Amino acid sequence: MAAAATMAAAARELVLRAGASDLEEEEGPLGGVSGLQEPLQLGELDITSDEFILDEVDVHIQANLEDELVKEALKTGVDLRHYSKQVELELQHIEQKSIRDYIQESENIASLHNQITACDAVLERMEQMLGAFQSDLSSISSEIRTLQEQSGAMNIRLRNRQAVRGKLGELVDGLVVPSTLVTAILEAPVTEPRFLEQLVYAEVAEKDDLMGVEDTAKKDILDQGASCQAHLPQAVTKIREFILQKIYSFRKPMTNYQIPQTALLKYRFFYQFLLGNERATAKEIRDEYVETLSKIYLSYFRSYLGRLMKVQYEEVAEKDDLMGVEDTAKKGFFSKPSLRSRNTIFTLGTRGAVISPTELEAPILVPHTAQRGEQRYPFEALFRSQHYALLDNSCREYLFICEFFVVSGPAAHDLFHAVMGRTLAMTLKHLESYLADCYDAIAVFLCIHIVLRFRSIASKRDVPALDRYWEQVLALLWPRFELILEMNVQSVRTTDPQRLGGLDTRPHYITRRYAEFSSALVSINQTIPNERTLQLLGQLQVEVENFVLRVAAEFSSRKEQLVFLINNYDMMLGVLMERAADDSKEVESFQQLLNARTQEFIEELLSPPFGGLVAFVKEAEALIERGQAERLRGEEARVTQLIRGFGGSWKASVESLSQDVMRSFTNFRNGTSIIQGALTQLIQLYHRFHRVLAQPQLRALPARAELINIHHLMVELKKHKPNF
Repeated sequence: MAAAATMAAAARELVLRAGASDLEEEEGPLGGVSGLQEPLQLGELDITSDEFILDEVDVHIQANLEDELVKEALKTGVDLRHYSKQVELELQHIEQKSIRDYIQESENIASLHNQITACDAVLERMEQMLGAFQSDLSSISSEIRTLQEQSGAMNIRLRNRQAVRGKLGELVDGLVVPSTLVTAILEAPVTEPRFLEQLVYAEVAEKDDLMGVEDTAKKDILDQGASCQAHLPQAVTKIREFILQKIYSFRKPMTNYQIPQTALLKYRFFYQFLLGNERATAKEIRDEYVETLSKIYLSYFRSYLGRLMKVQYEEVAEKDDLMGVEDTAKKGFFSKPSLRSRNTIFTLGTRGAVISPTELEAPILVPHTAQRGEQRYPFEALFRSQHYALLDNSCREYLFICEFFVVSGPAAHDLFHAVMGRTLAMTLKHLESYLADCYDAIAVFLCIHIVLRFRSIASKRDVPALDRYWEQVLALLWPRFELILEMNVQSVRTTDPQRLGGLDTRPHYITRRYAEFSSALVSINQTIPNERTLQLLGQLQVEVENFVLRVAAEFSSRKEQLVFLINNYDMMLGVLMERAADDSKEVESFQQLLNARTQEFIEELLSPPFGGLVAFVKEAEALIERGQAERLRGEEARVTQLIRGFGGSWKASVESLSQDVMRSFTNFRNGTSIIQGALTQLIQLYHRFHRVLAQPQLRALPARAELINIHHLMVELKKHKPNF
């Protein structure tokens, strides 16, 4: 209804506008009305009203003056009152005309009203229809949201089921017992690859592999596993027979057990399979292996050791072959013949090569080959060969045990000693028996260093199972070495020089033994130093020095004593310097002793021909030092005799001195050094004599003219310098 009213008002306005336009067409802008000069009627204007505001009058007047019609009227001089009446008349005319138009168009207006009413009804129905459509759309939107939520939930369930299906499918595929598995386990030989490949499927009943599987699926898998487990006894039986046959093959004579052992290592999975499924069978196989290999190793090393000892040198050191035992000692009628030369057991020679890197890991000795070639070896070479074979086999056995039997740490040690224990015990017993009658200190010391190096090699190969054995071997070797060394020390200490037979000034055989023996031990000990060895060598050195002094005391003259001491010190020093380091204690000690005895010998050598000159020079220098040089005036006759005696005999004395040194010392180099020292000291003595004669108390002595020029003396003495 509101819309209809609005449309009626609009129609009414259109009618008014139409009437106004018609009137303007008929009457013109001013309506063509005469009498515009008629005065305006202002009777209705109330200028006394309180509501009239004078301030607004000017505004209205100004606004009216801006109107085009007012401006036109003012320009033409129209009477406004008349004009106002005319306008009223025109409005009345227009109103009447408009009424007539309405009356004429009443039917159209009624029809328009009916149309508007009908349109209003149609629009109302459309509004109802749109409202219903809007409510339908609202319900559809809620349904769409519900469908979206349901679709998202279904997608999540789908993804979860696909993930479970994939994992469960893999598990089920891995646990399915195919016919090829059954055929391979029951019919295929153990050595065929398909037997090993299919054997893995025999361990499907492990419940730890079914974690997270639903109960229904787990029941099906366990049922399949149970059906597969039914074939395990056949697999276990075949594996047991195969491994035992491999182990029994070790027992065949002349068999290189390393070959079947290496082949057995390829099937270590079989033992792991038995260990996880049939522990009793696994234990049976392990015990059989331990028993078999234990006997094989024991038999092999017992046989090898027995044949190895047959190629040892026939002449070995005995309890009487000590450093201090004299070569002239007599033996009883039933005693064994001693070494043809005891010096050989105190000399290192080429024996030290056994601990060199190339010789240490050289191939082991083959006894029957050595026997055919009539070759003989010292004990340390046999010891090296035996223990290198033991080291090599033990390392291989330990690594095999760890890999095949899946053990490590204490368990690996126990299993290793179960296999090698009897062999190691036999070796220790043999070594203990041999050492009880061994008196070769160098051989024992070399064996000690062989063990130290083999222990280092075993450590580099990461085989700690032999550590206890090495300690046991060293526990046998060290005490024996110390005992032999102490026996040698005691033999030197108790040696009686008077029982040594004829004496001469050449190096004594006991000191030569000591020099060779000490240099041998020092050179070996330098590779792996041991303080206890140095202490024992120090004790031996003290006893040898005392022995040398005791023997020297047997000579009647001091000169012979000094010659004997110098020869022995020089010989020991030379031998030590060939093998030991120059800064070793032994070299330093004997160097000091040699220098002291050499200086004393030079003084002793110069004393007979030049003793008077030496005594005078010392006395004169002492008087000059005390400020008593005036006392030299009473020595003119003595000085004259010394000058003439020296000038007439010095050449013969020097020649005799040189020949005496050459006869006394076996080492020409040492003799040369002594002669050079003696001549140097003689020149220094004569130079000091010249300085004494230059004192004012002796400067006017006539015999000074007979003095030999010092430079001339030096030139002449150089002619007597021996060239060895």
